[in-house]
Amino acid sequence: MTALMYHDIVAAGAEDASGFAGRDAALYKISPEQFDAHLGAIAESQRASGRSSDVVFTFDDGGSSAMRAADALDRRGLTGHFFVTANYIGARGFVTRADLLELRRRGHRIGSHSCSHPLRMAHCEWSQLVDEWTRSRSLLSDILCEDVRIGSVPGGDFSPQVARAAAGAGYVRLFTSEPTRQEQHAFGMTVTGRFAIQRWTSAATAAGLAAGQWRPCAQQAIVWKAKKLTKRLGGTRYLKLRRLLIGHGNDVQWGDGAA
Repeated sequence: MTALMYHDIVAAGAEDASGFAGRDAALYKISPEQFDAHLGAIAESQRASGRSSDVVFTFDDGGSSAMRAADALDRRGLTGHFFVTANYIGARGFVTRADLLELRRRGHRIGSHSCSHPLRMAHCEWSQLVDEWTRSRSLLSDILCEDVRIGSVPGGDFSPQVARAAAGAGYVRLFTSEPTRQEQHAFGMTVTGRFAIQRWTSAATAAGLAAGQWRPCAQQAIVWKAKKLTKRLGGTRYLKLRRLLIGHGNDVQWGDGAA
């Protein structure tokens, strides 16, 4: 299985209209035209190869553009996995309860993206990890009237503790941001990596990632490992440098925003 990690589908110049605001979040937002081109290129690649690969389209944060993404997927008979930051349901730029019910009615999957979206989730205290996973699953399950048991790790900051807390909260599958097609198992859960889609990702690259082509997959793996090392060596200084170089909107209340 190959999982692609999308975020918001918004018009160029209107990045703050859906999901978290700021330059950081905008790196992962693409236009509707780009998204349609990605879907078209992936479909064409599958037709050319004669194989229908098991591509999973995931969308993090829970921005209101989930409805636009779902429209595009519906036109091609595809299913999306929408991971929602529970504390922001109904907030400006985020999905509402009615949106979640509509997405589910149309056959899309809904999962947790934690409650507050900690930027460095692996560095949270155990009590916060348990709370992030437990409350978000409970809230989503109540809204949908079904047992929500899938989630994705915010900020790409995965650790055994993050997985253990999720498993204890009742999740059975956890999506990470590690660019790999190799699934792992931890604490009774399936852990699935994803390939990140950013605003400069071309349709050809998206199709290559979906098909598991060596070059685009290896390129993401190299960048991921370098970024992971920087985070580990930088500690809390990594956050300060990140804000200085990239920045994000003042209205974003990350779960560990005080770090």
